[in-house]
Amino acid sequence: MGLPRITYPITFNGRSFSVTQLQLIQTLTMDCAALGRTELAYTLCELVDWRRPTGRLKNHEGRLLLEHLEAKGLVTLPPVRALGRRGPRDAPRSPQGAPAPDVVGAIRDVLPLALEIVPPGRTGPSRLWRELIGRYHYLGDRVPVGATLRYFVRPAQQPEQLLACLGWTSAAWRIAVRDRWIGWSDAQRRQNLPYLVNHSRFLILPWIHLKGLASHILGLCARHLPPDWEARYGVRPLLLETLVDPARFRGTCYRAANWLPLGQTAGRGRMDRANVLAGHAPKAVYVYPLCRDVQARLCRAPAPARAASGEAPDGP
Repeated sequence: MGLPRITYPITFNGRSFSVTQLQLIQTLTMDCAALGRTELAYTLCELVDWRRPTGRLKNHEGRLLLEHLEAKGLVTLPPVRALGRRGPRDAPRSPQGAPAPDVVGAIRDVLPLALEIVPPGRTGPSRLWRELIGRYHYLGDRVPVGATLRYFVRPAQQPEQLLACLGWTSAAWRIAVRDRWIGWSDAQRRQNLPYLVNHSRFLILPWIHLKGLASHILGLCARHLPPDWEARYGVRPLLLETLVDPARFRGTCYRAANWLPLGQTAGRGRMDRANVLAGHAPKAVYVYPLCRDVQARLCRAPAPARAASGEAPDGP
C-alpha cells in the first residue's frame, strides 16, 4: 500500500509548509530513497529554501521535519546508518581531560578572565570540550539542537589554566512561564524565537573552587555572547534563558548575576512542539534581558533578516 498523499499544510519549528512543498518533500523521499537521512535533509532545505539568517541551510531542522513526517506515516525514510547512537555520547579520554590538583581561592586570584570560543569540529579544542562535558557534567555530551556556541573560560594571565566550559544553543521551543512573562502570541514566538539563546551547559571543573566564579562568568557571557552569536548566526540576542534542575541546584549563581526566576516548566521536553512529551522533571526557569523593554521588543521585533555574507558552521 502506498503512502497517503499530503493534502494539508503543516507548521514545524516556526515555519509553515504548504501542501505543494510537502508533496515535493514526499516525492523527494520516494525518488531519492538511496540517499541517507542527512543528504535528504540537505536536499529538502535547498528545495524549500529553509535557511538560517546567515544563509546556512537548516539541515538539522530539516532532518527533524523528515522524522516528524515519518512518524505521521507520510514519508518513508532510509534506516538510520550505524554511525553512532543518539543521546549522551561516550566521552573521549585524554591526559588533558584528566582530574587536576585542586585550585582554591577567590575570584580575584584569577582575574581578568577570558572567554575562548570553541570552534566547530571533532578534533582539538572541540574534542577537549566534549571530553570535559562528557566526563564531568551530569547531563553529558548530548547532540545539540539547532544553533550552538561553546566557550572555554581561562584566566587571561594564565591561559594554560582551564576553569570552565559553557554551551549555548537555540532557545526552547515553548516554555509556558517564559512565554507568559514575554507576553507574545504564538505567531510572535515563532517569528522571534531566534532572538533568545539557551544556556544549555555550565561546567566549572570539579577541581576549581573559587568563590564567586560562576556568577562572574555569567556576567562575562552577558557582555560577550551577543556579538559572538551575531557574528556566527546573523542575529543579535535580546534574551538569555536557562533551565535549572531544582533537585540538584538552587540557582544561586544565576540570582547573584541578576537573572530573573520565572517559575518552573511543566515537565516536558524543551523541544516539545505538540505538548505531548510528559515525564520530564520540572525545571526552574531563569532569564536575563540583554536590553531594556525586552518583552515589548520581542513582541514587535521584525523577523531576523538573512545575512548577505559571513556564513558560519551549523554547530559543533
